Amino acid sequence: MIITTSKPFSEILSNIKSYKRIFVVGCAACAAKCQTGGEEQVKNMIEELKKENKEVTGFIVLDTPCDMRIVKKDLAKLPEVKRSEALLVLACGGGVQAIEKIVDKPLLPALDPVFVGSIERIGVYNEFCSICGQCIIDSTGGICPVARCAKSLMNGPCGGAVNGKCEVDPELDCAWVLIYNKLNKINKKENIFKVFMEPRKHSKPKKLDNSRKL
Repeated sequence: MIITTSKPFSEILSNIKSYKRIFVVGCAACAAKCQTGGEEQVKNMIEELKKENKEVTGFIVLDTPCDMRIVKKDLAKLPEVKRSEALLVLACGGGVQAIEKIVDKPLLPALDPVFVGSIERIGVYNEFCSICGQCIIDSTGGICPVARCAKSLMNGPCGGAVNGKCEVDPELDCAWVLIYNKLNKINKKENIFKVFMEPRKHSKPKKLDNSRKL
């Protein structure tokens, strides 16, 4: 899921200062799980906007604002959207830009996307995947050295770890210690000695019209 944080309200106010009538869009998927763009956060945002004498023409929490089909079906034709001067969107950049494809209004993001993360518990998210385009975790016990090693080393540790902790950030476990322990646990320890990772291909899937297509 896409991990997001809320922009400072002062920044949001600065961005919407030219608009009086605002429609607010939330996200029932990733942003709701991050507690940055679900229904509760949307309603809180509306209250804050009203305190600033903004007219909120309406709001909606879309199931997945990054899905243009949902945007087209549930948002595009709402009369409250048509009456607004701008849309304040509590979703990631993927959501904002999906809406941009459908709605011809100024779009103002209220969130900052941070990374693709896995949930440990509410408020604690782990960056386990860097979306590098070339997954290798079948050879590393399901642990990604690209995302979880501070140096993104592909073929073993740097040698700087102390007591299993990363020399760059002692708060973090060394990814290669984790990989070794996991491979040992699943009886695949030989992987760490036998598998040589070729240099990663940094080419990405072909881009077309500024959008990556798969």
